[in-house]
Amino acid sequence: MSPALPAVSPVPSSRRVGPRWMTVFTLAWLAIWTVQLTPVQLLLPLQLDTAEDDWISGVISSGFVLGIGGLAGIVAGPLAGALSDRARVGGRRRRPWAIGGVLVTAVFLVVTGFSEGPWAVGAAWVGVSIGVSVSSAAFTALIADQLPTTQRGAAAAAVGSSQAVGIVLGVGLVVLLGLGIRDGYLLLAAVIAVVGTAAALLLPDPHAVVDTLPGKSDRRLLASLRDRDFAWMLSGRLVTNIGNALGTALFLFFLLHGLHKETTVAQDNLLLLIVVYTLFVVLASVVTGVLSDRTGNRRTLTILATFVQAASGVVIAVVPTFEATMVAAALMGLGYGAFSTVGLAFAADLLPDEKDHARDLGIVYVTAALGQLIGPVLGAGLVALVGGFWLVFSVAAVLSLVGGGLTALARQPARDPLPQPKPRPRWSRRPDAAPR
Repeated sequence: MSPALPAVSPVPSSRRVGPRWMTVFTLAWLAIWTVQLTPVQLLLPLQLDTAEDDWISGVISSGFVLGIGGLAGIVAGPLAGALSDRARVGGRRRRPWAIGGVLVTAVFLVVTGFSEGPWAVGAAWVGVSIGVSVSSAAFTALIADQLPTTQRGAAAAAVGSSQAVGIVLGVGLVVLLGLGIRDGYLLLAAVIAVVGTAAALLLPDPHAVVDTLPGKSDRRLLASLRDRDFAWMLSGRLVTNIGNALGTALFLFFLLHGLHKETTVAQDNLLLLIVVYTLFVVLASVVTGVLSDRTGNRRTLTILATFVQAASGVVIAVVPTFEATMVAAALMGLGYGAFSTVGLAFAADLLPDEKDHARDLGIVYVTAALGQLIGPVLGAGLVALVGGFWLVFSVAAVLSLVGGGLTALARQPARDPLPQPKPRPRWSRRPDAAPR
């Protein structure tokens, strides 16, 4: 067995936070995931869908748009995180970037709603992706900035469960309210502008002091990739997220052209699948987040989650029916809920330098976001290759297992020692104790 790494040194100011902090933090991520994933799951496929006799070109256009957005996010997230790490003494480190990111997201969601054609929609979606990456880097950094290791699993559970709930909230509002594509984007823009800004203002962001500025740390943007365990964790996170995106991002196209559902029926079925997926994501996120905080063995839980996710791809590839897809959605929710939650806490434990939290957690976020955006591009190519969806779900299962194998190569850090009660002095005794 590989030896355990030295315990992660928490930031000196990291103390346990209360329910108010967790609630606001959860709302921030709920807004972020809602505005990012609702277009991915529903609005962009509807916006770029083509006629039945040429439906593959619509899948390819959707993959193209998401792919160029992902490339923009790769640069924006870590760069914004690195710049926020280097705030001047007395300045705010995370809040300006969080607010700026949510406002950029809101503006470009409106622009996307008014765009037509793959090129215009793709250019607008780049702006959305940049805004989401910047704000996500700022909010993610708060986990390592302000939380002890014994609360990072709970915070990661908030991020993971918010992801699934955000899809239900966004898609549910658009479908149940009967909103068109443009109105859907306007609603999402209002959500991120109001909730995101309020969360950034309510969450604490202490002024930067000398001790939090990078002194002798390696200031190169990708310096943390030189850390062996951090690099293996990132690789596993990227590959597993690609597998998840292959299994989820093309659901609407699968319902429309794989199971041959009418558009309205496909939208209703998509909402039902998302609800099932969400229930199991939330369940897995809460249970595994708490369990990982208590046991400290996040790596094992992360690896097991990839096996469950892989099972979902096998089910739907072997039995391509709507009923089997419901089962696959439940398995995918269990696997990905556990992976995203415990994996994020595992990443926070592996941060190489406490003075570069936002930079390195920005990279962690990008690997997850990039996986979710590479997936549709790869999926579009696989659909075009075989003219159907069986290869998509088969590759999703394989990539999930590969991601688990890469994660296993990262060593589990030793836990910070739990505080021990002070021993009572031998000479002290209770006032009512009888003399010997």
